[in-house]
Amino acid sequence: MAETPLVAAEQLSKTFQVKVRDPGIGGAVRALLRPRYREVRAVRDVTFRIGPGEIVAFLGPNGAGKTTTLKMLAGLLYPTSGRVHVAGFDPWTGGPAFKRRIALVLGNRQQLVWDLPPEETYQLNRAIYDLTEADYRARLEELVTLLGLGEVRDKPVRQLSLGERMKCELVASLLHQPPLLFLDEPTLGLDVTAQEAIRRFLIEYRDRHGATVLLTSHYMQDVTALASRVLMINQGRLLYDGALDVLVARIARVKRIELVLGGADGVTKDALAAFGEVKSFHFPNAVLEVRREDAPATSARLLAVLPIADLSIEDPPIEEVIRQAFAQGFEGADA
Repeated sequence: MAETPLVAAEQLSKTFQVKVRDPGIGGAVRALLRPRYREVRAVRDVTFRIGPGEIVAFLGPNGAGKTTTLKMLAGLLYPTSGRVHVAGFDPWTGGPAFKRRIALVLGNRQQLVWDLPPEETYQLNRAIYDLTEADYRARLEELVTLLGLGEVRDKPVRQLSLGERMKCELVASLLHQPPLLFLDEPTLGLDVTAQEAIRRFLIEYRDRHGATVLLTSHYMQDVTALASRVLMINQGRLLYDGALDVLVARIARVKRIELVLGGADGVTKDALAAFGEVKSFHFPNAVLEVRREDAPATSARLLAVLPIADLSIEDPPIEEVIRQAFAQGFEGADA
């Protein structure tokens, strides 16, 4: 028997009415007296399911419909059409019981009070979720330890770094230990060290509590480090639902051969070009691009002909693959 999905969206759509205004004072007056509207279809007939324990990345350019979809799943927006079932509830009628099952973290919004320590927000959330003192203390200590916050929770929020604030936001959102996390750009603006800390935490939290995570991110490192599956959306339409490596294989028709040349500086760019397209060459390092199916044979020829100290075969950078997918309007749902 198939496992019951924790998130099920069927033909989900959202259309906004946007007021049309002509330029100038006349346009402003007409917009006030005889307003005109146009429809903007933010999400169009999106269908997907997410099972318990999955970490799924939701990818798309700005304005693609990612955040609108998350807000519908969290019950903040009503869909124009379609159905949603989340964590055993209809998001718009589930009430407090539904809210206990989810967390929504927006990287560009904060719930922490600027002039107060994070502990004050934690106490407020403890009251909102009616946590016992024992549960509150145990969960707080677990989260603080996992995120390495130490004494940070006792400092005013305004004194914290961006990375520290994001960690504190996660603590505040997870005190009620929800099984489902909606994360919208959780590493937005963070430095590399803070990004890695957030990723490690999310994986460990999922492993400890079996949580399900749906996240959006423009950082492909988040996607490759966290997600077993990706949903790609553009102009409101779901273009792909499947494994990231399958997407790479279907979109990227090439492989990259990264070389470290040995011996003296006697190998030229022209000599390398006989084996494939030279993407970069700064002796002793070189990167060639060849057709995916030709990569093994080309690598063997390189090793036989040139003084090679090291060789590796890689897919193109994931950022390039994603750009190609959107540029091609890739149709690969149910892959």
